[in-house]
Amino acid sequence: MPFNRSSFPANFIFGAGSSAYQSEGAAVVEGRGPSVWDIFARKHADKIPGRSNGDVADDFYHRYKEDIKLMKKIGLDSFRFSISWSRILPNGKISGGVNPHGVNFYNNLINELLSNGIKPLVTLHHFDTPQALEDEYTSWLSPKIVNDFLDYADFCFKTFGDRVKFWVTINEPNSLCINGYDIGIMAPGRCSSYAGDCTAGNSATEPYIAAHHMLLAHGVAVKLYRDKYQPHQTGKIGLSIISPWFVPKSEKAASHWAAYRGLDFLFGWFAHPITFGDYPVTFRSTVGNRLPKFTKAQSNLLKGSFDFLGLNYYTAFYAEHAPFSNSVNQSYDADRQTTLTNCFGLALRLSKGNSRSLALHKDEI
Repeated sequence: MPFNRSSFPANFIFGAGSSAYQSEGAAVVEGRGPSVWDIFARKHADKIPGRSNGDVADDFYHRYKEDIKLMKKIGLDSFRFSISWSRILPNGKISGGVNPHGVNFYNNLINELLSNGIKPLVTLHHFDTPQALEDEYTSWLSPKIVNDFLDYADFCFKTFGDRVKFWVTINEPNSLCINGYDIGIMAPGRCSSYAGDCTAGNSATEPYIAAHHMLLAHGVAVKLYRDKYQPHQTGKIGLSIISPWFVPKSEKAASHWAAYRGLDFLFGWFAHPITFGDYPVTFRSTVGNRLPKFTKAQSNLLKGSFDFLGLNYYTAFYAEHAPFSNSVNQSYDADRQTTLTNCFGLALRLSKGNSRSLALHKDEI
């Protein structure tokens, strides 16, 4: 039996995706302010495979029309891209001024997509927080970022929302919290000295603090969109989470619990609050008083705060229980109490210059 596009429902959307820092280039062009990734890539090139950076990247900023022609040629229905917060607001705040060149670029990009029959799906934040906010108050570690993100989202909804019908508030917030605040291999590169090669950070608390503020920023942005824009723009808004599938490495109860806990600590970390208004029970009982708490109002804000849920899925891992008894060197990774190996039997290692093989497991499909 043939397997092709006709095998899918007529309204199934085929698309491709990108992120601003990884594709646009034009890092210092036409008023764009630096993001945390610009600074991280310059200061910590040793942590990046090939010592690459996003100064030029795919040069999508200058070549988007060529790329859109290729998208149309291969038959894409949609294109997901992220807006560079610091290209729109170089200082991270509305009060710091709007960059008209950045606004023009995204207006032109959206219009070009639509004129070629391609639906734009827009992400507001894909790892590249304005460096100005990192310098002022350590960005996601401060509650101040919630209002600044709200102002940024409001501007984007108002400016582009007449043509954008799908919004993602934050892409892979769990990945950012782990890699940026637990093991320090992504911007802003924070972690405890025992957890990675970092000059500042606290792996026991900062991943959870950053996640808490990301969730609240997501919640207020969704409420604003639903109250102010959705009735007449008729779009949808959601969150995009990265998660593999976890398979018990053995039939032992401990391995089954490790797989369950692995899902809670990665997928449930964000999916549970936006569905039920709080973190998973396993999460709360393990992290304890290091985990920030939601007020009743915040819980109500988060509950049901998505019209769709994006899942960025790449692979599966075998999970095995890893008891942790050291109360000194605490971290997100230790709290998870799960050892992961991929389907080739290789231990998962996150280190500079490391490439990982990806494998699928039958239960994931």
